[in-house]
Amino acid sequence: MSLGFHRRPDGKRRITNRQIDFFGWILFILSALGFIIASIGSFWGMVGSLFFLLACIVFIIPFFRQD
Repeated sequence: MSLGFHRRPDGKRRITNRQIDFFGWILFILSALGFIIASIGSFWGMVGSLFFLLACIVFIIPFFRQD
């Protein structure tokens, strides 16, 4: 997994699209955890939140697999 910053020819750091995607999925996972906490006591809210968390985890798997 290569999520390190890359340098442009002028020496400045450049964040890649892959890094932005990864950080976005981390934020989605944090949101799912917040929804789970907020839905304590609500069966259907909890089920939906858990499915949302599961979907986020499935979408982040390609970041940890070798191509």
